[in-house]
Amino acid sequence: MSQQSTQPTPKPATGYEILDYPLLPGVSCPCGTARRGLMQVESVPYSLHVTEISLDARAHYHKRLTETYFVLDCQADAAIELDGQVLPLKPHMAVVIHPGTRHRALGRMQVLIVASPKFDPADEWFD
Repeated sequence: MSQQSTQPTPKPATGYEILDYPLLPGVSCPCGTARRGLMQVESVPYSLHVTEISLDARAHYHKRLTETYFVLDCQADAAIELDGQVLPLKPHMAVVIHPGTRHRALGRMQVLIVASPKFDPADEWFD
């Protein structure tokens, strides 16, 4: 008869995470510059990015990731292109982008991006 372990799954030492995004390094990405948080926290199944969108954002897609963009701030003419369709954006709007959807933000803006599963630069594809 085998015995099952009765030990609980280990929890993070503190039971919570605190991130100070201005202290995270900015990483160049097709959208502009991203500060990617929670990338190394195994107990959290997603990553959380604050991204400054540049005027030359490139259209791309992901094969595995679902991204949710939450617009923190943007210019009046800001928009998002989804599979060739351009839709206007304004602060506090959210856009869920499913795998395979070609996308890019248009205009300067700051967005919060939730990537699930965690962001993986190997899952960034261009036509």
